Amino acid sequence: MLERIVASAPLYFLVAARCFTLIMSLPLFSSRTVPRIAKVALAMYLAFFIFSRHSLYAGPFASYLSYITPSGNFNLEYILLLMGEGIIGLIIGFYISLIFGAFSTAGQFFAFQMGFSAAEAYDALSQVENPLMGQYLNFLAMLVFLNNRWFQKLFTYGLLASFDSLNAFSIAMNNKGLMTFMLSGLTSLFYNALIIALPLMGTLFLINVAMGLLSKAAPQMNLLSEGFPTLMLTAFFIITALMPDLLDLFESSFEAGFRQLQYLLIKMGGQG
Repeated sequence: MLERIVASAPLYFLVAARCFTLIMSLPLFSSRTVPRIAKVALAMYLAFFIFSRHSLYAGPFASYLSYITPSGNFNLEYILLLMGEGIIGLIIGFYISLIFGAFSTAGQFFAFQMGFSAAEAYDALSQVENPLMGQYLNFLAMLVFLNNRWFQKLFTYGLLASFDSLNAFSIAMNNKGLMTFMLSGLTSLFYNALIIALPLMGTLFLINVAMGLLSKAAPQMNLLSEGFPTLMLTAFFIITALMPDLLDLFESSFEAGFRQLQYLLIKMGGQG
């Protein structure tokens, strides 16, 4: 193993740079609870199994040959190529994070109406301060992601396909298309978040309106003490009733996101 890596060190490190930045930017793998040595080891093993399928004399990496010294020594041009490969992995991981961001954002939309706006804690998955409902939906989405083996599909199909079609020059020459793709990802994030949160937001809004009318009709009633439990119980009841549809929506969101990512790889690779 070490002999093969040393013999093709420039190619190996190019592959490893993309694998490492992908793992460091993926949800769950990017969490601080995952030891850094485990992330590095996984990236190195992925790079070892992938780089043997490629060559500096054919395929997307052939355009790098003129920038690598015959002795394989590091130079500024090679370091820039490493950075370009790292950016490709970062783009893929960031787009997967955008898909998960929709579920966390949906929880933030209706957490205030539930009375959970002050109940924020550190979310290990998204690595930000997140309301409890955002963490709950994010955790459910991760379970759906793992149950459908999307991580395996990402590594075995998405990552391998990116090496077959993309290199750092593809990103540089198609930066406008990449920017459009990322902006469309942000649009999809807020669209999916609103679709998830809309039933709860609408129902809780009607409850708030009803409590406002009751407070005017019977000012002696203490609606503050009854209002929060009513909002929380109603919200949890709606979430429980809609859980099968929510899980289907999570799965369809992942499928749509992976189709868009596949389309980006094909388009930027000049194959469509």
